[in-house]
Amino acid sequence: MTDTAPGPPSHRRRTRRDPAGGPRTPDAPPGPRAPAGAERAARRGARRSPARLRLRRLQLRLTLAYTLVTLAGVSALSWLVIRTDERSWRAAAYDEMGRRAAVGTSLIYYTDTGIQLDGLYDDEATENGPQVTVVHTAPDGTLQRIFTSRGPAAPVAETRLTALARSAMARDDTVRAEVTDARGAPAYLLGRPFHHDESGAVEGAVVVVGDPAHRVAEHDRLIAAVLTGSGLLTCLAAATGHLLSGRSLRPAWQALEAQERMLADTAHELRTPVAVMRSSVDVAGLDPRGLDPHLPRIRRATERLTDVVDNVLTRGRLQDPADTLRPVPLRLDQLVEQICEELPAGAHTLTASLEPSVATADPALVRIAVRNLLDNALRHGRTPGDPAGRAQVHVTVRGATVAVADRGPGVTAADLPELVSRFRSPGGGSGIGLSLVAEIATAHTGRLTADTRPGGGAVFRLALGPRPARRARARRARPPAAPPS
Repeated sequence: MTDTAPGPPSHRRRTRRDPAGGPRTPDAPPGPRAPAGAERAARRGARRSPARLRLRRLQLRLTLAYTLVTLAGVSALSWLVIRTDERSWRAAAYDEMGRRAAVGTSLIYYTDTGIQLDGLYDDEATENGPQVTVVHTAPDGTLQRIFTSRGPAAPVAETRLTALARSAMARDDTVRAEVTDARGAPAYLLGRPFHHDESGAVEGAVVVVGDPAHRVAEHDRLIAAVLTGSGLLTCLAAATGHLLSGRSLRPAWQALEAQERMLADTAHELRTPVAVMRSSVDVAGLDPRGLDPHLPRIRRATERLTDVVDNVLTRGRLQDPADTLRPVPLRLDQLVEQICEELPAGAHTLTASLEPSVATADPALVRIAVRNLLDNALRHGRTPGDPAGRAQVHVTVRGATVAVADRGPGVTAADLPELVSRFRSPGGGSGIGLSLVAEIATAHTGRLTADTRPGGGAVFRLALGPRPARRARARRARPPAAPPS
């Protein structure tokens, strides 16, 4: 390393050249960006991986099981509600009919002139309700209808009324039955025997005819409401089960995505250095000069392979930064200076402005992040129009922020989301290096920003920790400490 500009140790200018005196030829020049169709196909292939399909099927099974359990419970509850309502209104109908029959039998009395029914004509029990019929035993033993209340009634056949009356008289007890009237609709019958006042013999029966049509209509509306509510509740349970199963499987999804992302990163990044090493070995085997002329290219591919392995291992650590992040107070300027000194010689000019700075961060992660920023600047920050393809890079350390500037084509803040997306680098790279820098910044509660450098080029800033303004606001919002006593 040669210092080309005098100054204090924190403001040095470093110039690196290739040992052979010429520009360093890149191992693999940046290629064109993959077409969008290929990227979409890759994403679709990732979504259709066997592991993802198994998790998706597991989520569907959990949703189905939750829905079926809910459906079974709702069905049992619905059946119980419908059955209970049916029994309750049937019991209420028979209770009302029994009350009218009891009132009717109490109003029948005998005199010397025979049976008297005058009380039935003026009582509310024989008005505006189930039809009340009085059947009396004639001298010849047949049953004759001697009274029928006013109002509408179900058209029940006379034979059914007579049969029910005979049954009540024979049992000397209340008898009820469910029959079908002439319209084919259901009808309720209730018979209660009455006795002679003096002899106590059974003389006839009071038969009440009930029409449950309005109660059946109400019951049908209840059934419709219960079934509709049960269906909506089942659908809600299915949606809730799907949501809950998705939330319960979220750690598995995240672990699977992390594993697939790591495998994709490894396969994508290892392809180029391995291909370079293999081609160099194949060419060296046919070169009469032997292996020596090809060793620098193999060495650079090996260094690239080492960087790839470090990035992949770092990404694996960042999957759970709460458990793997080991922040300690470190001299950020000294760490950046060491990284600059470790850079291989090449056709680039490196300058640095390093202010003494102490930051609380993980040294290993910060080293990888700064190294990736420098590699990105050296690879894509070559000065346009320079025949030697040199890159002019300037590194600045100020506070807890590391800035790397180049004189390349330049970027804007709007370009950063695409630059830090894996496999989406517009410059032909993989984009893994910058995406890893962004993840390291996030793990340190900081961020990675990009902007256009004055005079041309780009500036990437790695901030470790919250921005100073945010910390100042937090200090202002904090209540003052109590004075010592």
